[in-house]
Amino acid sequence: MNTPRSLPAAAVVVVLLVSPFFLHAANQTSCTFETFTAPTGYTLSQVQGVSDDGTVVGQLVNNQSMRFIAFKRSGSGVITLYAAPQSSSTWLYGRSGIGVESGFYQDSVHPEQVHGFLLQDGKFTAVNHPKVTNTWLFNVNQLGAAVGSFSASASLVRGFLLLNGNYSVIAYPDARTTYPFAINDNGDVGGTYASGPISNGFLWKDGTFSTINYPNSKYGTVLTGVNNSGTIVGNHLSTDRDLGFILQNGEFKGIVYPGANYTTAGGINNNGLISGQIHMADKSALGYTAVCE
Repeated sequence: MNTPRSLPAAAVVVVLLVSPFFLHAANQTSCTFETFTAPTGYTLSQVQGVSDDGTVVGQLVNNQSMRFIAFKRSGSGVITLYAAPQSSSTWLYGRSGIGVESGFYQDSVHPEQVHGFLLQDGKFTAVNHPKVTNTWLFNVNQLGAAVGSFSASASLVRGFLLLNGNYSVIAYPDARTTYPFAINDNGDVGGTYASGPISNGFLWKDGTFSTINYPNSKYGTVLTGVNNSGTIVGNHLSTDRDLGFILQNGEFKGIVYPGANYTTAGGINNNGLISGQIHMADKSALGYTAVCE
């Protein structure tokens, strides 16, 4: 998908591949970290994507109301908070190379409903998959293609690609849940699918799924970011924690902040800058951007 094009709203036909990625053992990568903390009165909840200008997006918890509110942090360190209209909680998950942000919010009028949205220069656009209760929007690329998930039934969550107003289904065959968390400017989509307690990472390219699983991961793998060079970041669920990794040239490497309890990965931009969260032994959390080798 090198140029914008319309896609049919019908389900995408998929071909399954056996992925070669799980064959390579994992080592630790060497990273240079820049860390940040939540603003006064808030606690970091999740640190997600990072755009090419170094802006990071994610979610905070208000320490008084305990409600979730979205944030973005510029490359120079300025943090801006955002709450969607008529929302009780707001999440930001992705930001494109031209500054379009994507996320979702819980409806304050109808609390059982979740809606996706796009945000560009302060302009809010709701994104709701047709005829469903819940829509989650995760990421958007520079061409305007967005990915997310919708509640197809009470127990079935399927993914979608939205381009030029047309929805195409991204659903791993026979999976109960499919979450496409990332899309690059080439249209490559990364995420996770599951039919039980074990999650599987996937890369979806031109209608073809490849399963990508971190070696010997007990509870599974979640891919959270893929850039235009094909470098992938994600988390493996090997204990009761999510542990960040980078996958480049077929080799997995763990992302480890010195002295931390564990480190998670939220996204990666086209300059190789990784975003995520550091969880310290004293239960405090730091956000980070990092360049890893």
